Amino acid sequence: MNGQNSLTKKKVLASGCYDLLHAGHIAFFKTASRFGSLFVAVGSDENVRMLKGKAPWFSQNERVYIVNSIRYVEKAFIASGEGMLDFAPDLERIKPDIFVVNRDGHTPDKEALCKKFGIEYKVLDRIPEPGLAARASSSIKKELQFPYRICIAGGWMDQPWVSEIYPGSVVVAQLWPTIEFNDRSGMATSSRKVAVEMWGNKYPKGNPIDNARILFGAENPPGSKYISGSQDHIGLLNPGISRLYYKGGYWPEQIDSTRDKDICDWLSSVIYLIPLEPRPTGYDPLKEKNLAVEIIKELGDAGEQCWASILRQDVVGLGESMTKSFLAWKKMLPYTVPEYVMQEMQDKYFPNYCGAITSGSGGGYVVVASEKQIKGALRIKVRF
Repeated sequence: MNGQNSLTKKKVLASGCYDLLHAGHIAFFKTASRFGSLFVAVGSDENVRMLKGKAPWFSQNERVYIVNSIRYVEKAFIASGEGMLDFAPDLERIKPDIFVVNRDGHTPDKEALCKKFGIEYKVLDRIPEPGLAARASSSIKKELQFPYRICIAGGWMDQPWVSEIYPGSVVVAQLWPTIEFNDRSGMATSSRKVAVEMWGNKYPKGNPIDNARILFGAENPPGSKYISGSQDHIGLLNPGISRLYYKGGYWPEQIDSTRDKDICDWLSSVIYLIPLEPRPTGYDPLKEKNLAVEIIKELGDAGEQCWASILRQDVVGLGESMTKSFLAWKKMLPYTVPEYVMQEMQDKYFPNYCGAITSGSGGGYVVVASEKQIKGALRIKVRF
């Protein structure tokens, strides 16, 4: 039983993902159950994946089992609909008197749907149990998960065999882990795994650049055949957006960063990711090298243009710098841009948007700069 007053006969419905269940969820269920018998519609795996761009941590059957184990809940089940109103088809079956949401989960569409069916709509404040901190799933996931990084322009300039021929800049941004990116996709997943082994799945305390040096050394011990570029480690650990200037060394000669909220939010709003197939295991993007000075200069200059464009929030200049980087890659390291990827970029992305680049060598994601919304694309959130 849910502990409600036995004289109360009303039905109450709540809905949500309920992944990484925490004390805030329990407090919400406890409050909701005071209005009647509490039924909980748990979002399906497919719907969570569609809404959040990644699979839940726990399967739908596990999440229903966990929610059903809570004493304040009369019955939990998998919601039968999709989208933000995935509980809508279940209203006819449950016929609730009251629908409850917390203040973070309130939307006008939910309220309008309840009004249409004559269901009382209650918005609950997020009030923790005495002595406990207020909790939200989104903040917990941010605390638990290590950041990612995205390279926006100038990639490969962090390799000495490139920048010793001509110096130039790489631009990277640290990302909140709102998406679980694929391995071998150019999102620094290998470096990130080393970081998680070192610090657990929490962002480490201390100076970010010092921590990046530590991570660089951990991933590249003496005798390493291939040296992972320091733009990965700095991008993972230095908040905001960073311009890294390389001049023939493994570590940049100069690091410039911005954590300005408006700039970081702007960049988050104009970057879209479209998945490509990850590059095959054993694929060698360095099979052929054309290290001409003029090509490397194009790449390094694209990084400079990218940094200047971001600071002035110029999406056209940003897009141009991304495209210039991509085309320089094709000339400098042809195997980083397979022909089928080049064709897709020329047919779908270059003509229709401000610019585009790929996140990885031979696969990963198409990274697009656009003020127009791209339906079905993944979004990023720059961490500042």
